[in-house]
Amino acid sequence: MPTAREVFAGGLAVVTGAGAGIGAGLTRHLAGDLGMTVIAADVDAEAVHRIAGELGRHVVPHVVDVRDPDAVDRLARHVEEEFGPVRLLINNAGVEQFGYLWDVSPTNWQRVVEVNISGVFHGIRAFLPGMIAAGGRSHVLSLASIGAVTSLPLQAPYIMSKHAVLAMTECLHQEVAEVGADIVVSAVLPGLVESDIFRSAGGVESGDVAAAEEQRRTMLAIREQAISADEAAEAIVAQAARGEFYIVTHPELVHAAMAARAEQLVNRRPPAPHRSRFAAAEQARRRMRRQSR
Repeated sequence: MPTAREVFAGGLAVVTGAGAGIGAGLTRHLAGDLGMTVIAADVDAEAVHRIAGELGRHVVPHVVDVRDPDAVDRLARHVEEEFGPVRLLINNAGVEQFGYLWDVSPTNWQRVVEVNISGVFHGIRAFLPGMIAAGGRSHVLSLASIGAVTSLPLQAPYIMSKHAVLAMTECLHQEVAEVGADIVVSAVLPGLVESDIFRSAGGVESGDVAAAEEQRRTMLAIREQAISADEAAEAIVAQAARGEFYIVTHPELVHAAMAARAEQLVNRRPPAPHRSRFAAAEQARRRMRRQSR
């Protein structure tokens, strides 16, 4: 099996959402460990320039809002003109949302759709034609989530968006094969990875605000079980180099979720009330703390 260094070292990568979380971990790994030139794109100017400052000349920061198709088009044109063919495109930018679905505002719903779904589409539409035309082997990774193969209450907009990203990536895989392009398409399904996505997630302004904020607190509390963004990045890139389609950071957990989802569909069962294994573990710890007082 080829190694990440054999496949990617010295090439050109584009990473969206590169300023924090998994995106920052990927940027550090690609530029620092593999010596790739990384076009680091993020809507947060301070964050993306900070990581570029940490890593030096291998990282070229760009302030880009993936919700804006014209901005992503301009980025693609600039990259092609100034740096040449892209070997690795990672559509990573994403946001979270808490609250019962009927309490979520249209503005917050649209934010999730535009960043998590349309942002991936804009990246594919802007970069794929050039990658196909270049002719060499290249890779496209789109960040879904373990949520793409399961369901979860109080996070419906996010879960919906990750199901959409997975479906979009599966279709892209088929389309790339149909035109005979030498592009490896992969869907990334991380489990819990250190980031600020839960802290910066949207909430609700009316309705059951307390339920939304309790879900935020639950997810923040279980971050101690998360792996580091750098550890996740190394695992993701290694699997991409091997040409795997479903890339995971927590194999046991994600594979179990896939199996449960398949079994549910085969047996046509409605989704049961659900709490993640992470949340269940946290609730158990809380009960033990209360009993020890």
